[in-house]
Amino acid sequence: MSPKTLKTPEVILTLPEVAEYLKLNPKTIYRLAQRGDLPGFKAGASWRFKLSDIEAWIENNMNTPPRRRHKGD
Repeated sequence: MSPKTLKTPEVILTLPEVAEYLKLNPKTIYRLAQRGDLPGFKAGASWRFKLSDIEAWIENNMNTPPRRRHKGD
């Protein structure tokens, strides 16, 4: 394999690592991921998150007003 075909590995975070990075409760991260509001993927029974996706999510949501909660949320 030549150096041109090697990619820099993507940084993958666990749910607790994302919670620490965003200074949020892990349950909040889980809820956001389950609803599809936070980009992530399941690896078996565990959630995983690409750091680049989390950083893009932060940028896209910096000036967005919070969603209103509805009964049942």
